[in-house]
Amino acid sequence: MNKKLLKLLIIFGSIALVWSILFVAPRPQSVRGTNPLMIESGTRPILIAHGGGNLEFPDNTLEAFYHAYSVDSNVMMETDVSLTKDGIIILTHDTTLDRKTTLQYAPVIEINYSDLIQNEVDFSYHNQVSPNSNGFNVSGEFIQYKNYLGETVTPLDVSYPTGVTPRHSTKFLSTTLEELIKAFPNNLINVEIKQTGEIGLLALTKVIELLDELNEEFNTYDRIVLASFHKEVFEEMIRLQQTSHPNLKYSPETMGVVKFYVLQLLGISLFYNDPITVLQVPTGQYGLSLSNKGFIRTAHRHNIAVHYWTIDDPDVMRMLIKNGADGIMTNRPTLLKQVYDEFFE
Repeated sequence: MNKKLLKLLIIFGSIALVWSILFVAPRPQSVRGTNPLMIESGTRPILIAHGGGNLEFPDNTLEAFYHAYSVDSNVMMETDVSLTKDGIIILTHDTTLDRKTTLQYAPVIEINYSDLIQNEVDFSYHNQVSPNSNGFNVSGEFIQYKNYLGETVTPLDVSYPTGVTPRHSTKFLSTTLEELIKAFPNNLINVEIKQTGEIGLLALTKVIELLDELNEEFNTYDRIVLASFHKEVFEEMIRLQQTSHPNLKYSPETMGVVKFYVLQLLGISLFYNDPITVLQVPTGQYGLSLSNKGFIRTAHRHNIAVHYWTIDDPDVMRMLIKNGADGIMTNRPTLLKQVYDEFFE
């Protein structure tokens, strides 16, 4: 019995020793050098305006982003993009425009950006939509956007930077990714590609072409991170980074987050070496916490930033600040700025 007990002790001791070595060993660095999406310990997390702050102004409009900039000039812009029929990348959460405009069933890929501008299509709606055989269409009347206070807003309600004037007095016009990049030449931008399949891959190609074109003047690869929940689009991002665009920054899709979570939970994140820049995650999923200090600390050991979406509760904002989050994404940038001011006074 003593020999058997001794053998068991040796086995378990060996396992514990190996696990301890793996736990404390240096982690592969997913980002070489300084990660622009990380903060210094004890400082304010990056304020990330979800669609520009879509409870304060119509989301994914240039006016919403100008408003967010007026709240915090260091704001990170979070936007969603799709490709139009005439090859322009526009800002839109949906791949159809039924919900945000007065257009009926309207896939972005079947619409010309030039027509959106010529017809002054207004993106300040929040219609109820229902599925049909083609995708979605408006169910009921068109509903004008109202902010979280129930107030109707116009482009004239935005506090613009000096020298910037409203594009229209009453309508929120279609906005291109190029316009967003040029309007905010010093701000971080998160770009999520919404279309999927071959169209999604073509949209990614157009985004990369735009980043290449503007990089010299607007430092696009230093401050823009890409994202997509679609496997084929994400895999193409990886291929581009490994071949022609080594400075391309992106966040992982769902399975990439799962992979990191499992390895950090087992204490063996030593085996995680995906070259991502940031984990963009909710505070929790399926009863599992993604916002505890251990999760964030492990990501930091890999030089990976951790950003949380979409947070409109001040108590959750404070919890994330305390736990060391690098960025907090919100629909209410004004509220988050108030929480920061109070917390760091």
